[in-house]
Amino acid sequence: MRLASAALGLTSIRRSNPGWVNRNRAPSAGIDVAHTRGILTLVGEVALKIVAHSRFVVALLLSLVPSLASAEGDRGPTATSEPSRLQALASGAEARGLEPSAVYDGEALVNARGGVSRGATYLGALRVQLLFDAERGLGWQGTSFFASVLQTHGGNPSDLVGDAQGTSNLAAPPGAQLYEAWLQQNLVANRFSVLAGRYDLASEFYRLQSAGLFVNSSFGIGPELGQSGQRGPSIYPDTSLGVRLSLKPARGVVLRVALLDGVPVGRSRGEPSLFSRSDGLLLVAEQAFLYRPGDVPRSASPRLRIGRNSGLRPYRHKFAVGGWCYTARFDDLGQRLPDGRVARHVGSSGAYLIGDALLRGGSAVQSGQVNAFVQVGLGDWRVNRFGFYAGAGLVVSGLIPKLANDELGLAVAVARNGSHYLDLQRQNAVPVSDSEAAIELTYLLQLGQHVALQPDLQYVFSPGSDPTLGNALAVALRFELHS
Repeated sequence: MRLASAALGLTSIRRSNPGWVNRNRAPSAGIDVAHTRGILTLVGEVALKIVAHSRFVVALLLSLVPSLASAEGDRGPTATSEPSRLQALASGAEARGLEPSAVYDGEALVNARGGVSRGATYLGALRVQLLFDAERGLGWQGTSFFASVLQTHGGNPSDLVGDAQGTSNLAAPPGAQLYEAWLQQNLVANRFSVLAGRYDLASEFYRLQSAGLFVNSSFGIGPELGQSGQRGPSIYPDTSLGVRLSLKPARGVVLRVALLDGVPVGRSRGEPSLFSRSDGLLLVAEQAFLYRPGDVPRSASPRLRIGRNSGLRPYRHKFAVGGWCYTARFDDLGQRLPDGRVARHVGSSGAYLIGDALLRGGSAVQSGQVNAFVQVGLGDWRVNRFGFYAGAGLVVSGLIPKLANDELGLAVAVARNGSHYLDLQRQNAVPVSDSEAAIELTYLLQLGQHVALQPDLQYVFSPGSDPTLGNALAVALRFELHS
């Protein structure tokens, strides 16, 4: 089990970052008594915010009680009694192809120095989801249905850090919504898959196993794509309606194409309806090459060998190239016509390369296993803020042999502003630097099958590419509860 990035498919968040006001410059390197008191005060604020949101955690914990009890095994007289009614209902639902689940991710973060201001915040996301295997339940071969409801709450760490990439991939406006709802049909001996409905691109596109460990949004989908379009592509927390096709022409080769509404579903009253002319469309295509050795046991349910919930074994190596294109019209960020009007462009496009490699160890998590990943993306600098993005990282798994699946990771993400964005900021006399960079050090600790903890440290250079802000140091603790 991975935390939000993999288990939930959480990815780059979309937000606009105007010029941040320098309310608090970075303190000196020395830590005095006042600074120490300030940190303790921030920690207290985090604790209070966790308590304020504890009702979500308690609700999920109560739902975990039956599964936790069964996982513990024989621990007394009650362990030998008949299965509880809830366990019986769960077994019956699974036999009918129904697989309900719930995941809660919470994060407490302190911006210890630099950025917009020192402070603390708490945020969380609860996802309740249902997978229906129609082949098992109704005998419809290769058919599955998936629905997910998302509830988000809490603050936004980037309000403190002032960064543009997104310090936390959990950050989202508070509220509840339908997150995904799609029907998938696999055909041609599971070599071809069609999916239609409300769909998260990041669940299959621009996706790397190793990068999924990290908390910064850029390690999901790079900001050159994650912050593109009118309101971002179809990713967390607001997805679009569309169709995705997948083809597996040969072993280890997968071609994916998705065509979606150019604007996510979430809209205010009075705004254009879905698939309106002004929305345009978003086309994304990716060709992936993967190596999965034959010495790793397949999953318990190997029927669906392509598409979502395929149950495929972890790959050792992956290389993918992708491209994306919007068909709508967009205002240029800085260029103007001779008559003073803002120049407009038909369409916006970009491309990316991603790779993930096992450097040491086997495919199954074992002591000292080392993986490395790299991401490179090009955006449309005429209409988007970021014209270039690069990310890379290392992940060591099984660091402590006695622990199950613990992981230690170090990664860096660099987002470079496009020339038109820089021109616009300079025309408006807004201080701006060329890029923003973030270094993340994180450690994932599994506590059984249902609980995980992840302390995380991020150092952000030039937050928001604002030279008036000091480099920021953000310290966080994330946890996950999984049914």
